[in-house]
Order: sequence, then C-alpha cells, then structure tokens
Amino acid sequence: PQWYPSRVGLQLERNGPYLKDSTNIQSLAVSSIITLYFTDLGQQVGWTTLFLTEYTGPLLIYLLFYIRLSTIYDQVESMKNFRHPVVHLACFCHCLHYIRHLLETLFVHKFSGGHTPLKNMIKGCAFYWGFTSWIAYYINHPRYTPPSFGHRQVSFAALAFLMCEAGNHFINVALAHQNHSGSKACFPSPTYNPFTWLFLLVSCPNYTYEVGSWISFTVMTQTLPVGIFAFLMVIQMSLWAQKKHKLYLKRFYPEVRRKAAMIPIIF
Repeated sequence: PQWYPSRVGLQLERNGPYLKDSTNIQSLAVSSIITLYFTDLGQQVGWTTLFLTEYTGPLLIYLLFYIRLSTIYDQVESMKNFRHPVVHLACFCHCLHYIRHLLETLFVHKFSGGHTPLKNMIKGCAFYWGFTSWIAYYINHPRYTPPSFGHRQVSFAALAFLMCEAGNHFINVALAHQNHSGSKACFPSPTYNPFTWLFLLVSCPNYTYEVGSWISFTVMTQTLPVGIFAFLMVIQMSLWAQKKHKLYLKRFYPEVRRKAAMIPIIF
C-alpha cells in the first residue's frame, strides 16, 4: 500500500511483460491459485507532463539565445554584426515547431498508459534541451555564416519546413479522430486533405513529416549541430516507425502489408 498504483508493476512470470491496468486477474487465472510478481517501477510522471516539460524547454532556451544575452555572447560584437534574415526566420520556425507540439499535447493527443518513469523525462529533457542550446548558440551567434546559396536555398527550405509542419499536424488530428471514432477498428485512411494522402504510402506519416521538418531546417540554416540533430531524429523516428508498423501489421494486415513504415522504399 505504500506505492501508488501507477508505480506498481505486476507480472505473471519473472522478466515477463507487465500486465495492463485494465487486465482482470480473474481472466488470467487457469486455476484457483495464481502467482503474481511485484516490481516497483520507480517514481512516475504523466505523459502530458513529460511532453510539456520536454517541449517547453527548447522553446524558452532558443529565445534566450535569440535575444543574445550578455552572458552568452559578447555585447560589442553583437551590436556590430548585422543579423541575416535567416536568423529571424529560423527563430520563427523553431518556435512554431515546439508551439505546435505543445498545443497538440494539450488539445489533440490522447495518451494511453497514463504514466512513464521519471528517468525517461530526465533523459528526454537532457536530449532536447541540450541540442537546442547547441543549435541556438550557432544560429544566433554574431559570426553566423548564412547559407551558401542565399535567398533561394532559404526560401525553398522554409517552404518545405512549413509544409511538413502542416502535414504533421493534420496527420496527428487524423490519428486522434481515428482513435475516438468508436468501435470500428481499421487503419487510418486518407481524407480530402492532401496532407493525409501520405497514408497511401507509409503507415507512420507523422514521423515522415517530423523528419522532413528537421531536414528542411538543416538546409535552411546550414549548420552542423542541426544536421547532427536531424540525423539522430531520423534514426529515432525510424525505430519508432518500425515498431508501430509491426503492430499495424498484426492488427490491419491487408491494409498495411504493401506500405512502408516511414519512408517509401527506404524504410
């Protein structure tokens, strides 16, 4: 009784999967005696708390570098050097990305499972906050070098970024609507919205658009830290997409069997 319910893990066998909170013990019992193994899962936090914390940090951290605090950059150098327009555009795009994530966390996503270990939030914050500091430091530095191909490179990359952000949002809305449309179980299908047509090719288009956003941001700013972050996001998103694709194959085999997980042909 000293542990609250979300901290309690119950298993039918050692090192086996944890039972879901909705599982009825009576349905598991094959005899009058059943053995359950108890595990203390450690301190837990809600999924909403985790995502709000992970995404609020990068939003605020980037703005601190954008205003060029005297504790970060040399004030004399900051006043002398002219800011290239891409610096302002990058700030707008970066803030837009994380504001979208925050609003979707509050009003779009419905999280199942309820809780996750506190250590996951610490690792997530260290990753996002750390990379944001590195990215923002370079882009907002007084000696920042603009992209090689100038205005054309910035414009095309910014347009691609905005399209990926819009696509990601509409896919998340479609998935949220699918999850609460009743008992009908079927693979999410494209709607009249062109951004959802990616469902025809891949099973996880939200990850496709997320990767597209960071690749576009890399091209737009032409900085190494963003490129490294985008590369790591491609790896992480592909792993999540493969995992979710396997679940889709079990539940919706006919609709999913010809689709890729994240990127057609490649993933």
